[in-house]
Parts: sequence; structure tokens; C-alpha cells
Amino acid sequence: MALARGRRSEGAFNYWPGFVDALSTLVLSIVFLLSVFLVVQFFLSQEVTGKDKALELLNAKIAQLNELLSLEKLGKLTLDDQVSSLKAGLASAESERDRIKGLYDGLAAAGNDAQGKTTELGKALDSEKAVSARALAQIEVLNQQISALRRQLAALEEALDASEKRDKESQNRIADLGSRLNVALAQRVQELSRYRSEFFGRLRAILGNRPDIRVVGDRFVFQSEVFFDTGQATLLPEGRAELDTVANALIELDKKIPPEIAWVLRVDGHTDVRPVNGPNFKSNWDLSAARAISVVQYLISLGVPAQRLVAAGFGEFQPLDTANTEDAYKRNRRIELKLTER
Repeated sequence: MALARGRRSEGAFNYWPGFVDALSTLVLSIVFLLSVFLVVQFFLSQEVTGKDKALELLNAKIAQLNELLSLEKLGKLTLDDQVSSLKAGLASAESERDRIKGLYDGLAAAGNDAQGKTTELGKALDSEKAVSARALAQIEVLNQQISALRRQLAALEEALDASEKRDKESQNRIADLGSRLNVALAQRVQELSRYRSEFFGRLRAILGNRPDIRVVGDRFVFQSEVFFDTGQATLLPEGRAELDTVANALIELDKKIPPEIAWVLRVDGHTDVRPVNGPNFKSNWDLSAARAISVVQYLISLGVPAQRLVAAGFGEFQPLDTANTEDAYKRNRRIELKLTER
């Protein structure tokens, strides 16, 4: 009987090693697929974390844009730069969203392949799908934020357009005011020219054709000897008499000229090039200015309004004749009266 049992054992086929090999192969395949899914899950988590940071950066940029919008007139050029930067960030966010969707699609395809192979792997895929659903929810939130950013960009562009329109309107108003101002100034100059001609005509009639008083352009030129001794700034009696006629003409002119016309009589003192000799004045500047001030003070004492008078000293630096002769020196020593705008 033992011999018969031994023969039956030798004749039977042993299936156990093949079954063990097949089972080992299946287990290794499952382990490999689980490893693949773990790696994919890790990279997907990294991508989602990166998107959170991108959303925080976008929120910070939105806050910065809200601050810049309140200062649009002072920083319109900076606002344009921020809008361009935000558009670039929006394009980058959209590209990242598309990339995440691609990863999700690839993960779903891998899950479908694995589900056909094993039930255990299907459970792992369900877990991964839950993670992917959370990722999709985050993507939807990102899409909503992108839409909000687009609306804000549209509002900013409208604000910029309105600001540019206001700028154009302001420039048009400024141009209109400038042209009107130029017309008004031209009218004032014409009125002042008319009164200047009247003043000069009156003085010509009063002073007559004296050799020591000349008309040069729009100025009356008096030789200094009419008013002052050499090197002095005290008015002579004959000089006071000449200024009396000038003062009377100015007082009458002041009554005729409208108060809105800003006119003044400028009294200019000039000397020759020779240095000043004497302790009273340090230079020709001092002497010319002192003589102009003496004339102005005397005119004020006669009733000419002080706000209509200006005293200026030119020293020897505005000569009429550059020759080094007595005649040239005499011509350069002078007092000039000029009716002009303030």
C-alpha cells in the first residue's frame, strides 16, 4: 500500500510553484502602481501649494492696485505699469491652471487603467480622486478669482480712460484760457502804448527841443548835469524844475490809465567808465543807484504814487558811446525815464 501511495505521488502534477510566481508578480505590479500614484500625488500636492502662493501674490497685487487707483492722477504712468504686470500675472495663472488640469486628466487616465487590474488599486484611485476633487475645487476658486481680476482690470481701464478724457478736457480749457489771456494782454499792451504815446507827446511839448534832453526809442534821456553835480546824487534846483513838469504829467496820466493796467515809470541811473572819486560812493553802481533813488523820492514828494515808480542803477555797464572821449563820457552820464509794464 505504501508503494502504491508513492507511485500516485510521483504521477500527480505540482501546481503550487506556478501559483506562487503568479501571485508574486501580481503583488509586485500592485506595489509598482501604488508607488506611481504616490509620486503623482506628491507632485500634485506641490502644484496645489504653488497655486496657493500664486493666489496670495495675486491678492497682494490686487490690494496694491486698489491703492494705486486712489492716486490715479498722481501716478497714472505707474498704474499703467501695474496693470501690465497684473495682466502678465493673469496670463501666468491661466497657464498654470491649464497645466493643473492636464495633470488631473493624466491622473484620471492612470486611475482608469489601474482600476481594470485590481480592486485594491481601485480603492487607492478613489482616494486619489478625492484629492483631485479638492484640487478641482481649488482650480474653480482660482477661476473665480481670475474672473474677479478681469472685472477689476476692466474697471481700472475705465478709470484710466475717464482720467485721460478729463486730462484732454483740462488741456483744452487751458489752451482756451491761454488764448484769452494772450488777447487780454495784447489789449493791455495796446492801451499802455496809447497812454505811453500820450505821455511822451506831452513831455515833448513841455520840454521842447533841448540839447541835453533826448528821446531814444521809448525813453526820455536827460544828461546827468541837468540834475546833479559831478560825483553827487543831490538834485540841483534846475533839475527839480524839470522833474516838476514830469511829475505833473505823471499825475494826470495816472488819473486816465485804468487801475487794472500795471504800469510803472522806471528811472534808470547811468555813469561813465571812470572810477568814482570821493568818500560818498564806493563804485559807479552806488552812484547810479543813488541818483535814480533821488529822482524817485522827489517825484514821490510831488504826489506821484510810489507804486508807479521804480529806481534802477546800471553803473557804467550800459554805455551809449564806447569811445574814451569827454563827449562820450558826457553822453553816458544820464538819467533815463521809461514808461513800461510792471
